[in-house]
Amino acid sequence: MSAVITNHKVRRDYFIEETYEAGIELTGTEVKSLRNNRASIDDAFARIVRGQVFLFNAHIAPYEQGNIHNHEPKRERRLLLHKREIQKLFGKVSVKGHALIPLKMYFKSGWAKVELAVAKGKQQWDKRQALKRKADEREVAREVSRNRRRT
Repeated sequence: MSAVITNHKVRRDYFIEETYEAGIELTGTEVKSLRNNRASIDDAFARIVRGQVFLFNAHIAPYEQGNIHNHEPKRERRLLLHKREIQKLFGKVSVKGHALIPLKMYFKSGWAKVELAVAKGKQQWDKRQALKRKADEREVAREVSRNRRRT
């Protein structure tokens, strides 16, 4: 499994509750572009539309050696999940404040996959608390390393 594209904003802006792995329905030039790491999922999200899950706002750059049949960069892409997984996701996402956010896109055994997360948005004060906690942990680690050097 090789990670291709990761969404760096998710862990800062959302509480991750559960993750799922889904396949992606791609065209040939999209796969080639994705293998060249020419994609971004920072603003992407997923929705359930008529019993199917679609990925919106994911940018996969047009393939440089593509011809007139090259793909559209920000088109919606269908995600491949089992029906019971989609029903489970629908129940979780229908709760107010929850969303389906892609964490990363990668290749597994030659197939393009997306790791989806059921996430709840953080408030501004949640983000500040997380930053403060990180700074405190960093300070404690610094003190521990200083004390080890002295002894």
